[in-house]
Parts: sequence; C-alpha cells; structure tokens
Amino acid sequence: MVPAINSAPLSRRAERWRTGLRWVLAAAYLLAGVLHLRSPEPFLAITPDWVPNPRAVIAATGVCEIAGAIGLLVPRLRRLAGVMLALYALCVFPANVKHAIDYIMFGRGGLTLWYHVPRLLFQPVIIWWALFAGGAIDWPLRRHSYPRTSPLR
Repeated sequence: MVPAINSAPLSRRAERWRTGLRWVLAAAYLLAGVLHLRSPEPFLAITPDWVPNPRAVIAATGVCEIAGAIGLLVPRLRRLAGVMLALYALCVFPANVKHAIDYIMFGRGGLTLWYHVPRLLFQPVIIWWALFAGGAIDWPLRRHSYPRTSPLR
C-alpha cells in the first residue's frame, strides 16, 4: 500500500456526503437482506446453476447483507463492513449477469433492459460506494498536496 503524500483530511462537506451515502447504503442492504430471507424465490431464480445449495446461499447472502448494513453503522466495524460489502457486490455480479441473460435469451425475469443494463453498469459504483461509505477509500474527495520539487532530486 502506497501512503498518500501530505493528504489533507476530508472536508466537512465530504464527510457529510460520506455519512449520507453510508446511511442510504446501509438501508438498501438491510432491505435487501430482509428480502433475501423473507422472499428468496426471486433470488433463487437468478442464482447461477453452478452455485451449490442455492437456498442456503441465498439465506447466507441475506444474513451477510444485514450484518454489513449494521456494520456500516458501527464505527469500529465500519471499514471492515465496507470492504466486505464491496467484495459481496463483486461476488453477486454473476447472478446479475445471469438475470440479464435470462431476460435477453428467454424473456424471463419480468424486468427490461432498462433495468438490466444500468444495473450491470452500476455494479462498480456499488463497489466504490461500499468502500467509500465504510471509510476504506476517500477517492475522489480527498485532496492531495504534492511537494513542489521532486523527491528524486
């Protein structure tokens, strides 16, 4: 890990943005987690065939989403929760791809390309969002001040 050079702390405005984004993301993951546990059928329908014991995996993902949502709101757990939710978003990407393919190929899923295309394109933003909300990254809001002369001289 390369340390930032003379990094200034985030401004109050940027911290307010981080806090707001954290609460929205926590609410979204909490809702998704509850839905995974209460109504697993739509999630089972988009689970790739290679996933073993899909019902248990869907239940486990619901628990992970709820734990991540709570973790984002606990200062001591916030960074870990952000990293884990980012990894989670990466791991569920195949289900999102399968969901889109099922719609394109078979007309299944009830959602159109107006849902699927933005959803797939938004996945990197969700990963960034989890990392930013958890405080694991500050990009692009942290300002850096670099030395005026090269340290190699």
